[in-house]
Amino acid sequence: MPRHRCTVYSESDYDDDDDDNVTMRCLSCEDDYDPDDAGTCKECYDEANETEEELKREIQDLKSKVSFLTLSSPLDAPSTTDLVLLPSTDAFSPSIPAHKAVLVSRSPVFRAMLENDMEESRSGTIKIADVSYDSLRAFVNYLYTAEAFLDNQMACNLLVLAEKYQVKHLKAYCEKYLISKLNWEKAIVNFAFAHQHNANQLQDAALAVIMENMDNLTKNEDYTELVDSNPRLVVEIYEAYLSKQVNTAATLGQ
Repeated sequence: MPRHRCTVYSESDYDDDDDDNVTMRCLSCEDDYDPDDAGTCKECYDEANETEEELKREIQDLKSKVSFLTLSSPLDAPSTTDLVLLPSTDAFSPSIPAHKAVLVSRSPVFRAMLENDMEESRSGTIKIADVSYDSLRAFVNYLYTAEAFLDNQMACNLLVLAEKYQVKHLKAYCEKYLISKLNWEKAIVNFAFAHQHNANQLQDAALAVIMENMDNLTKNEDYTELVDSNPRLVVEIYEAYLSKQVNTAATLGQ
């Protein structure tokens, strides 16, 4: 359906003696109407309503599809599952049930692990190193529901798992959360963390905050630790800052 537009013109466009005689004209139907009336011609008004209703229907359809495609947590029906995941750092934690088909569909790493003759495929047990039970449970739940309750620590933990098992949607979700909570106090830590786990969006956002506070960089407690643990990152910060200064100077000089 073609989109219609309305415009305003006045008789003064044709007669300079009368600046108050203003008329609305629809560019679609070319009907004139007074601006004190509906504010648009009937055709445009009806079309706008139709478009709004159509968008509402499309949104509702999408919500219905998402609801249909969202899987129930395997913890709700563990008897139907065919494997378990274990946090290897916590020997006393219970296992987390899951379905091979779901893990394979969500992660190329799990797919390679479970579709080949590997120990995890034969035993039906996947041991995950360096992760707490709560983080692993949240990770598995996200694979089913695409939902997670985040705080700063959980976002970091899930981002690490998402990077390790190549769950891109979860990684982007965690990056978005961490960026939303980013400030000067967290910038250096987040920059180093993002660099370690290839979180490019978070890294760029943290670097931008750092460069806005270069006068306070050496006063930040995390700066000293970064100098000792990863001096190369400190060099990257100064290189980025100098590059920005050069580009700014070149722009001003034009």
